[in-house]
Amino acid sequence: MTKLAPMKLATLAATAMILLAPLTNAQANAQTATVTQITVIEPATVMKGYRASKIVGATLTNEANETVGKIDDLVIRADDKVVVAIVSVGGFLGVGDRLVAVPYESIAWRENTGVLPGATKDRLKTFPEFKYAAR
Repeated sequence: MTKLAPMKLATLAATAMILLAPLTNAQANAQTATVTQITVIEPATVMKGYRASKIVGATLTNEANETVGKIDDLVIRADDKVVVAIVSVGGFLGVGDRLVAVPYESIAWRENTGVLPGATKDRLKTFPEFKYAAR
């Protein structure tokens, strides 16, 4: 094995870095460069929808018009983007309530009230308790 003088070794290393830098930058750019396509949505179609700010806090009833809970929050699952309603059940003025998750698609809307077919307070209280993840 041949020993290189420190100056020759430093020169060799600097030359290698200069020659390989364009390759490294090109590879990094190729890995991070993505083409994003944004879908254009007509405002008229969105205006017929429900605003999240109006949904949160809405009362949930069943088909018999019995109050079964209140929508506490909306969560969009990261894996499949499904919207889940977090429902507050039981309690009084937020004390002693229990949070449960319900698929948003199972809620029908009648004016400003969400209707959850087949729901009762007792049935919703049997659902697994929802707790927010610490972030």
